[in-house]
Amino acid sequence: MNNLRTPLSRAKGLGSAKAGTEHYMMQGVLALALVPLVIWLCLSLAFLPNANYTSIVSWLNSPLNAVLLVVTLMAGFYHGALGLQTIIEDYISNHEKRTFAIIIAKLLMFFFAVLGVFSVLKISISG
Repeated sequence: MNNLRTPLSRAKGLGSAKAGTEHYMMQGVLALALVPLVIWLCLSLAFLPNANYTSIVSWLNSPLNAVLLVVTLMAGFYHGALGLQTIIEDYISNHEKRTFAIIIAKLLMFFFAVLGVFSVLKISISG
């Protein structure tokens, strides 16, 4: 099998990263899971009698709504982090800059996911 590799490939010693398929499959699974979750979220909010603070708080007091919203946030931000990683890998060629950008993107997505989950829990528990 080594004789099928190019001289440059042999010199660099780089081969398949072997993580692309898993990454792609996870994006697909998350996208599939987000379809019904986003439809549920849009319909739930659309059918609220009025979109003021008290109606949202009473809507979030339902454990089902709070849990589904947390799942939607977590799946959405994880899907977004995977998508940003793909974009960064495709468009930043410098290895150090690419690694730094991926770390920053993942940290930001994690921060916003935690912020969203904390907000939902705070409103649903104290509301």
